[in-house]
Amino acid sequence: MEGYIPLSVPNIKGNEWDYVKHALETEWVSTAGAYITEFEKKISDYTGMEDAVACQSGTAGLHLALKVLGITENDEVIVPSLTFIAAVNPVKYVGAEPVFIDCDDYLTLDSVKLTKYCEEQCSYVNGILRNKLSGKQIKAIIVVHVFGNIADMSEIMDIAAKYQLKVIEDATEALGSYYTSGKYKGKHAGTIGDIGVYSFNGNKIITTGGGGMIVSNNQKYLDRCRYLSTQAKDDSLYFVHEEIGYNYRMTNLQAALGLAQLERLEEFIETKKENYHLYIQLGIKLLPFRENIRPNYWFYSYCTNNRDDLLKKLEQQRIQTRPIWKLIHTLTPYRVNEAHNISKATDYYDRVLNIPCSSNLTKDQVKLVANAILNTDN
Repeated sequence: MEGYIPLSVPNIKGNEWDYVKHALETEWVSTAGAYITEFEKKISDYTGMEDAVACQSGTAGLHLALKVLGITENDEVIVPSLTFIAAVNPVKYVGAEPVFIDCDDYLTLDSVKLTKYCEEQCSYVNGILRNKLSGKQIKAIIVVHVFGNIADMSEIMDIAAKYQLKVIEDATEALGSYYTSGKYKGKHAGTIGDIGVYSFNGNKIITTGGGGMIVSNNQKYLDRCRYLSTQAKDDSLYFVHEEIGYNYRMTNLQAALGLAQLERLEEFIETKKENYHLYIQLGIKLLPFRENIRPNYWFYSYCTNNRDDLLKKLEQQRIQTRPIWKLIHTLTPYRVNEAHNISKATDYYDRVLNIPCSSNLTKDQVKLVANAILNTDN
């Protein structure tokens, strides 16, 4: 809409039309085709991994990750409460139960509270971490790199090693974010745990309309994900299927779009970085990113004590914003699940408002939004 400043929309001004047109002309439009293989290769190269598996969505990738790591209905998985629900629902898909942990000041899983939970609320005997309250084994942690930040992976991986827990990185919002110093210097979000997952939803930093990607240092995990994502097909000629699989493969059309988007990823990140700092220069106090990372600056978080009022007033000025997600442990399907010492997430939920951050946001639009916030948030 003319004059309307949206929160986060795609930037499709590169080779997208050419690549998608080629896929159409060659009639490779479904879940097979050269663009899928090439997109997998380009993502693995970009993130420094040996291989990657394209899938239907980030959610599908997380579901496959849990399946491949052997999480079942007898298990529990540690998850953040401050996240989009798609990071948690796959735990239920496999029949397991989530245990909710608080966030830190970067909106990511609090490693200090995670440690305290494992030490005080669990027992660890014969290599098994067991929840004292439920008696169930805790087998994995899902870490979400919120808004392009990266969680405290050094501490989280140490905790996982101590208690023999699998780590799934939900890097659906963090493609392009990586450590610049420390133990994991040069490592991208999604490449540190056992399995990492990216998303290419319409509002992500690059998009395929829908779609996701799975990465891992364990080739067996990736082979298993690829197998399950293509209906567990053992013989493609005679349609032999020895297991229950899923229709989770990305289409060639989506991959064509993704390749063109990936070509401009660093450009997108640079623009979003400039706009983030311009907001700050104009007097908008945004939440910081972790100091030892190069974030992708996907979303900008503004804290206010007048969240709902500001949201409505900005909408009246044709500026789209959104509150952070409602905490998952407060939602109806998850109220029965254990939530350990959630406090900081509650505070941020009440105060965080995401403001326009598209990679095609102009400097004039940033100034307009900043001025509107400064004149309205009082």
